[in-house]
Amino acid sequence: MGNQHCEYYESNQELTDSTFNKIRRVVYDKSGISLGENKQALVRARVAKRMRSLNIATYDSYINYVLSETTGVELEYMLDAISTNTTHFYREESHFDLMRTIIRDWAKDGLRKMRIWCAASSTGEEPYTLGIETLESIGHDQVNAKILATDIAPSVLKTAMVGEYSEDKVATIPDHLRSHYFERVKINGDYIYKVKPMLKNLLIFRQMNLSVTPYALKNQIDMIFCRNVMIYFDRTLRARLVAEFKRLIRPGGYLFVGHAESITAFSEGFKCIKPSVYKRI
Repeated sequence: MGNQHCEYYESNQELTDSTFNKIRRVVYDKSGISLGENKQALVRARVAKRMRSLNIATYDSYINYVLSETTGVELEYMLDAISTNTTHFYREESHFDLMRTIIRDWAKDGLRKMRIWCAASSTGEEPYTLGIETLESIGHDQVNAKILATDIAPSVLKTAMVGEYSEDKVATIPDHLRSHYFERVKINGDYIYKVKPMLKNLLIFRQMNLSVTPYALKNQIDMIFCRNVMIYFDRTLRARLVAEFKRLIRPGGYLFVGHAESITAFSEGFKCIKPSVYKRI
């Protein structure tokens, strides 16, 4: 209905405590994300965008719509809107330095099949970084390597699968790697970087909700990156995730979590190699 209608949503609609708590319960039940009381302003702003797109006037009406909408599509949109998708290429770079050493040693020891899981792929920067480092370390010919990249949000997975990034997004990739694994093309006057097939073909993208266990993964995994995710989960869910990772990672495999995260309280079956890096024993 135009700008005046949008201003009405932004300035006049209030998110009451009771409706905020209802949204918190739905988000926790469906995704495992535990929203603190200090997240009310964030939820208000992000849900308002969905309300405008659907022409829904109140927050209470919106969450009731989410709960009554049988396909689950709007629930996915809401979780996507509320989730934080902060990421960039080579984030927490020391992990990739260690990863290179580990998989090179595995290849030298005769391992010819490697499976890596990026459990929160967001818009693709992290799994593509994992792919670059895998190819740089062991190449295509030596080892049969695949990287599973999962996320709860369909929209970020779509971005990741397209594999096109602006110049500022790829600025953290070393020049020689950027030119090798990305094609620079000009679209509508701006340069973008498209992931080349040699890298894209290494990755498999799937939607997955980490709060729903057990995970439907058939084979054991050599290395899991689940970074900066568990900080949004409560203690009970974190323990369940780590137990699933323990089940899936082969002995001698590794779990990487975010630098601000620790699984020490749930680390039975793992040995802490360095802060945020655990080896399955």
